[in-house]
Amino acid sequence: MTRTQPSLVGTLLERRYRVDRLLAHGGMSSVYRGTDTRLDRPVAIKIMDPRFADDRSFVDRFVREAQSAAQLHHPHVVAVHDQGFDLPQGAESGLAFLVMELVDGGTLRDLLDDEGPLDVAVALSVAEPVLSALAAAHRSGLVHRDVKPENVLIGRVGQHTGGAVKVADFGLVRAVASAGTTSSSVILGTVAYLSPEQVETGAASSRGDVYSAGILLYEMLTGRVPYTGDTAISVAYRHVNDDVPRPSELRPDLPPALDDLVVRATRRDPQLRPADAGEFLTELTAVRAQLGLLPVTVPIPVSHGQGDLADTERTLPRIPQVPDTEKTMPVHRPNATRALSHAAGPATTQVPPVAPPPPRRRSRPEPEKPPQDNRKRILVIAAAVLLLGGLIGAFAFILTDTGGDKTARVPKLVGLNQAAAGDALRAVKLNPQFSQEFDNTVPSNTVLRADPAEGTPLSPNATVSVVLSKGRPVVPDIRPGTALPDAEQAIKASQLTPVRGADDFDAEVPQGAVIRTTPSAGSQLTIGGQVTIIVSKGPIPLPPVPDVTGRPKDEAFQLLQEAGFEPFQAGEEFKQDVPAGAVTRTDPPANAQAKAKRIGVFVNNAVQVPDVRFRSFEDAQKLLEQAGLKADRDGGRGRGNGGGFDFVFQQDPEPGTFVAKGSKVKLKGFGG
Repeated sequence: MTRTQPSLVGTLLERRYRVDRLLAHGGMSSVYRGTDTRLDRPVAIKIMDPRFADDRSFVDRFVREAQSAAQLHHPHVVAVHDQGFDLPQGAESGLAFLVMELVDGGTLRDLLDDEGPLDVAVALSVAEPVLSALAAAHRSGLVHRDVKPENVLIGRVGQHTGGAVKVADFGLVRAVASAGTTSSSVILGTVAYLSPEQVETGAASSRGDVYSAGILLYEMLTGRVPYTGDTAISVAYRHVNDDVPRPSELRPDLPPALDDLVVRATRRDPQLRPADAGEFLTELTAVRAQLGLLPVTVPIPVSHGQGDLADTERTLPRIPQVPDTEKTMPVHRPNATRALSHAAGPATTQVPPVAPPPPRRRSRPEPEKPPQDNRKRILVIAAAVLLLGGLIGAFAFILTDTGGDKTARVPKLVGLNQAAAGDALRAVKLNPQFSQEFDNTVPSNTVLRADPAEGTPLSPNATVSVVLSKGRPVVPDIRPGTALPDAEQAIKASQLTPVRGADDFDAEVPQGAVIRTTPSAGSQLTIGGQVTIIVSKGPIPLPPVPDVTGRPKDEAFQLLQEAGFEPFQAGEEFKQDVPAGAVTRTDPPANAQAKAKRIGVFVNNAVQVPDVRFRSFEDAQKLLEQAGLKADRDGGRGRGNGGGFDFVFQQDPEPGTFVAKGSKVKLKGFGG
């Protein structure tokens, strides 16, 4: 059971920090509005549950994490001013506390409760500073571990009149996780925003913060978290086993680029997410530029009090409720730096006595009025004084506004990112107009310069031109087949220098078009760096057609193939001086410059005349027909020398002669 703790309101911690008013409380901590009496400034004091102070591992971790968080000097991180321990009078154990920057406003949870789904421009104007703060932490090796709407504060800070977005509680979850009082069954961090790996193994990394920030953006766009359930375990199970749905399923009008980015940031596999918040911020900024959206002022929500609790805090015993602060608030005059003595305890509010009016003569004594009438009179007089003071203040404001200083000075912008620069300008009622240019040394999305320069006085609502770095130029993606003038123009637009390299042959890219660039697309170069363009000379030219005339068909085909051609038989024809079955000609002809690889080959269909002399006319006819020739018998049968000899004595053409297929061979006998 949690030990009872006397009221902390009015307590002076470490003889310096006065506890003034409870803002929110939960199972692990309570947050109070307080005063740093040494510097006379308002602060927020987060006091951990007293049971944690007894755990040495928590104390050691608490100190280390507070020191790490205090090193984060960033406009969108709630500054940690101090950490300490104290043993207030009457307490059974010490108190561990953090002293932080006071953000006068509410949380992102309050804003979502008030407005539901946010306008895309507002959601991006919240997400960018959140990611900027997380990116600064990741660069310093610090992981937040508990990104959720309750840890995103929106309010007036310093001179800010619009909503300044700040992230709180860096490192606190890790410190609580080290405490022996924390059950191993409790999942630290709000379960609706935990990454799958944090649920499964407890491992926290920059990619885990990216996942939580992705869920945060999902909720801002849709008004709800992707997973809900009756128990924390059921929600955690969904994170591990389900893919986060597209926010466009609930809000179909979302731009596809933003929809895709939320899905990528909430992948179950950490390796498929942006590596850290800096990479996530770069992609989000690119989406904003693609959509043509400029940062807008974030509305300041009204705090709903006790709602800023994590699921885990609701599962742990609470710090006892403290009395109403207005009844126990110590006296605090403007510019007072004297702290009340702790031993004296809380003082009641004192009102200076008001002198009663002179007594009037009365004809008869009036009944004595009860003391309550005096209190009413005092309250009326006090109200009149406050009203008079308000009128004087309003009159002074009107005088200042009409006849006083109307100028606003350009704040320091160089070195800030786009979101921080926009916040700084809007804080002094100036409007940013952003543009970008390449720079060899300044990181992308960082302010290079402003016009007018820092310190220049301007009229309210004037526009300040802010130039952001685009980083070093990147070689553009020039596809094969792009026309040379178009490629040169794209390279010049990236502030790089195109140079013509040696042309090369390419069978796919037409002559005169771009084949490739060196370096390849996506390579970073310095401004003015050279990009070599390789232009196509068309396909590699073919050699002259070899002369295969008179060669056998198979040999001719082999020679043509070895020369890089694709031969095919185009037909048959007769040629007297070419052997039968040999090549008569090619198309294109021999030694001509081919325009294509396919070469037509013509083959000789000549027939060699067989020797049929001294054979009977019947046998001679059969032999000639078998050779594809025709027999032409001169004079008819039986017209020899009368001796009864019926055989061939002469033939024309002579045996061995090559003739066209189907030709006639004349046959003569004796006496013919």
